[in-house]
Amino acid sequence: MNFDDTAEEAAFRTKVRSWIDENAPKHLEAQLRRAGFASSGGTTIEDSKAWQKKKYDAGYACPSWPKEYGGGGLSPIERVIWSQEEGPYAVLSGLFTIGVGMCGPTVMAWASEEQKRDLLPKLASGEHVWCQLFSEPASGSDLAGLRTRAERTTDGSGDWIINGQKIWTSGAHRSDYGILITRTDPTLPKHKGLTMFFLSMKSPGVEVRPIKQANGDSAFNEVYFTDVRIPDSQRLGAVNQGWEVSLTTLMNERLSIGSGMPTGFPELFDFCMNLQTEDGPAVNDRAVRSRLAGYAAKASGLKYTGMRAISALSKGETPGPENSIGKLVAGAMMQDLAMYALDLQGEAGVLADPAQAAAGARFQAMLLRSPATRVEGGTDEVLRNIIAERVLGLPGDIRVDKDVPFKDIPTSGRAKA
Repeated sequence: MNFDDTAEEAAFRTKVRSWIDENAPKHLEAQLRRAGFASSGGTTIEDSKAWQKKKYDAGYACPSWPKEYGGGGLSPIERVIWSQEEGPYAVLSGLFTIGVGMCGPTVMAWASEEQKRDLLPKLASGEHVWCQLFSEPASGSDLAGLRTRAERTTDGSGDWIINGQKIWTSGAHRSDYGILITRTDPTLPKHKGLTMFFLSMKSPGVEVRPIKQANGDSAFNEVYFTDVRIPDSQRLGAVNQGWEVSLTTLMNERLSIGSGMPTGFPELFDFCMNLQTEDGPAVNDRAVRSRLAGYAAKASGLKYTGMRAISALSKGETPGPENSIGKLVAGAMMQDLAMYALDLQGEAGVLADPAQAAAGARFQAMLLRSPATRVEGGTDEVLRNIIAERVLGLPGDIRVDKDVPFKDIPTSGRAKA
């Protein structure tokens, strides 16, 4: 691995720093730096859209997308440099993470040229927010076990009628569009009878119900589809090719999530340096130092694993499933680290008001959010299988339902599709 910028990369980094210095909303910087994990820092949707539009006008909203689709036409490594330099202002981009990182690449790979030129610039500029309609109540982490149905109309129009339910859809309550995977042929094995669409979230028959989370937020949603009509022109890929299309989304999801997930270690280190106990600063305790050393080793491993991906990008290569390592390790580390920070606070750890709790209740917020982090974008178990099979080359799990028609798979008493 080469950790140094080339002359061209260094020049681009200087250019980015100058642009951010001149254009970033500095009046929001202090609150963005105080933002806890998965928090907006008290900023508004309007703040996020304004920053996204300003980046779009300069070619930084989607740096490596082609210019004709609203991107900057920059190289993958220049995109990495941008993400490294955006700093606290990246919090404002959270509203668009799914659209830019997952939905956009899927539309770019599978939609018609006319659709790409229409949809993608509006996504990149922040005019439209997108969500990803994948997970369902009955299938858990088994995406291919989904039951939302898409059936052809009988009026000769070629349109599709959608019925079913999705759950844990991040940002659905704020989204204008979504990509939707459905089952179109239950007589085929579960991975082969799926079809992908995109649709307006304002379509008749779409109902979004926010889910109240333990931390008080409602970032996840249930989405119900009741006789939702979608024209065939909004199909992505061929009929029953949905699994292949979904892999485009999932590959980009792993890269988008796994390559930059925070762990909270820098915040914990600072906290331990400043926390006063009966025996002085907490960091003077050998047990605390030992715990910090373990977290530091993991954080270092994550950093250099990420550097491998950056080095691959610099060489024009495409990082693969190894990006699952970042999310697997960082998600579990964040949860464990937050619990340790609360242990250090003693009884005060139960306080959740940022005005009263130590460190602005950052670790309380992190702990309450961390279980969702270990589920979204692939559970720990799914990621371990990906790493075992696709990174380490170990034999795959035995899948007894692999070639069985979906309608014949036992459903523990539930009605068959």
